[in-house]
Amino acid sequence: MPERLITHLRHVDLAVPDHAKQLEFYTNLWGLKAEHSDTGLTFLAAEGSPEQYVVRLRESADKRIDLIAFGAASRADVDALAGNLARDGVRLITEPGDLQTPGGGYGFRFFDNEGRTIEISADVAVRKHRAVEEGESIPVRLSHVVINSADPESTRAFYEKHLSFALSDTLMHPRMGEMMWFMRINAWHHSLAIARCPHPSLHHASFEMRGLDEYMRGTGRVLRAGVEKIWGPGRHLAGNNTFSYFLDPSGNTMEYTTELEVLDEDTWHPHVYDFSKPEVSDQWGTANAMNEFVAQRSFNDPDQGLFVAPPV
Repeated sequence: MPERLITHLRHVDLAVPDHAKQLEFYTNLWGLKAEHSDTGLTFLAAEGSPEQYVVRLRESADKRIDLIAFGAASRADVDALAGNLARDGVRLITEPGDLQTPGGGYGFRFFDNEGRTIEISADVAVRKHRAVEEGESIPVRLSHVVINSADPESTRAFYEKHLSFALSDTLMHPRMGEMMWFMRINAWHHSLAIARCPHPSLHHASFEMRGLDEYMRGTGRVLRAGVEKIWGPGRHLAGNNTFSYFLDPSGNTMEYTTELEVLDEDTWHPHVYDFSKPEVSDQWGTANAMNEFVAQRSFNDPDQGLFVAPPV
């Protein structure tokens, strides 16, 4: 495996048809904070995170993932990664340079194998943040992003080859074969996962809560507000994290989680888990049963942003 030049997940940027409705959901219900806003554009931060923002919302007629952003340790690493990608024939959208988004920094963008926009950056200013207190049921950070892929084997190979992601675990089904791959760029069990789907789209974005009590309080608040729950609350086997999945107003799946596993990367060996076994999907047995209907709720609409660079 080549040297790993990216360090962590920064943010996920979403284009949505109804910016005002989405903003209401994420700030007044989900627990994010609007830090920077303009007409039809909002940068949303998590109180416990040093990242300038963890979600960017942009109003657009076309629903899409605008981009997924990852951090690098230095400008030199950004330049090295851009050079490596270009030499391998990956299509760069922008060359490395100063960023105009909140916090500034130095970075570039490129298309992955299915046309998603990926950003790599370094030297972004650290946001003034705080420790989330006991009982506060608001996100601490963006935990991970899961993408749907029509060619997940190739997508996994792309992220392993070009960005040095490592496989943590795989989910399979006796009838359907391998269905989901959990990928890491640091000791967290996964920052990215890839799910088999008829089309590329967002599967879900996951937000880490302070602990079990805060996770359950947040889950209860969203349930009481009448938001459609897809699955949960429960605890997965792969990653050992809790899960409660809901649909936002645009039909994107959002997850509250906590206690995602931290691995010893030197000794970890990936598992292949059969998710037809109830204890694999949910160790606790508290969630509604995983079935094809539940799974299809996170197929989402086909992404309209493939091989189309989003506005800066």
